[in-house]
Amino acid sequence: MSHAGHFVHCVDSPKFKPDNLIEDSERLKKANELLLKDDLYNASRVIFDLAEVDQYTYHAMVSVKLAQVQHIVELGDEKGLHDWYHNEDGTSKGHPSKADIDAYVSIFAPGTLTSSALKNFSTNAKKDSLRAEVAENLLSKRFIHPSRETTLTIPKVKKSAPQNPYFDFWAWSCRALQWCGPSPSAERRTGSHHVLPIFMHHFGCATPSHESLEILRLLSNGRTVADIGSGNGYWAYMLRRYGLTVNPVDNMQSEWRVNWVDDTVISDGVQWLKKHKNGKDMVLLLVYPVVGGSIGGGSEGGFTRDLVKAYQGDTIAVVGTQNHNGYTGFKKWTMSEYMANEHKDWTKVVQIPLPSFGGKDEALFVFQRGDRAPK
Repeated sequence: MSHAGHFVHCVDSPKFKPDNLIEDSERLKKANELLLKDDLYNASRVIFDLAEVDQYTYHAMVSVKLAQVQHIVELGDEKGLHDWYHNEDGTSKGHPSKADIDAYVSIFAPGTLTSSALKNFSTNAKKDSLRAEVAENLLSKRFIHPSRETTLTIPKVKKSAPQNPYFDFWAWSCRALQWCGPSPSAERRTGSHHVLPIFMHHFGCATPSHESLEILRLLSNGRTVADIGSGNGYWAYMLRRYGLTVNPVDNMQSEWRVNWVDDTVISDGVQWLKKHKNGKDMVLLLVYPVVGGSIGGGSEGGFTRDLVKAYQGDTIAVVGTQNHNGYTGFKKWTMSEYMANEHKDWTKVVQIPLPSFGGKDEALFVFQRGDRAPK
């Protein structure tokens, strides 16, 4: 975040400015052309103005350099690196076809109607295929409150949506790593892929879709979004591109190579809410809330529990896991299960799947209470 005592958006690349990137269609096009060649290294260099020989070490689940990850990408499926789907006995269920991977990616593209694309993804799946399993998983979890179906069905974009480079890199990863979406058999895999630490440092833990950003815009209804635990600010940045006012807040215990916003308030989330009328007139957004209770300290689920308890507004949005891998919020509960069990005064308005990296199953959850809650 900082280098030589001053803020930079990207470590070892003082030239990088998010707005300059987003407004440079040729640069984005060049990066996408490199991704088509599976050249993650140079696509990342183009996007973030990195040096020809990049020496930064990305620390996450593993510690890697960009060149090392490029080498692993070029290894392809050696040593089962692309074996995302497993039978109960641990053997691989094989890989999805390119057509099925493309169909999965298209569900989240701005140019498609997500609900229709998801139905087509299911209808056109071969019986007992990986695609059929993924489709059943996504359809069974997708929820928009019946009273909001009309207003929250996001039409496909006719011209162009704001540029979303994380989506482009995520789409590439699906094709390069042979991933066509989350399913029960994908939950059996332990571990991820070395590409993930790169994405986490460059963009964050979860990929926003056009549908999710539009739903947040509509449900915010002109109110400020308090993005607590905002991380490197990619969601805050994208929401601003969609016209929202966002206050990013983070305790900055983690480090990212790239920071998309330069005005993150370094603070404990509950303390920040207390200084701002407990968020009464704001939307509370939690993107990939930490579980806690292990090496990182705190109590298991404490981060989310304390914020929900402190918040006095009427709209909570959470980006997190919708299976039981325990990556976000709580070890044994999804956010939907937690709210249903512990906060019955809140009504679930939305649970929609998000573009998910290999082995993950992410969603946007939105809950409301009081007069704003659907009846």
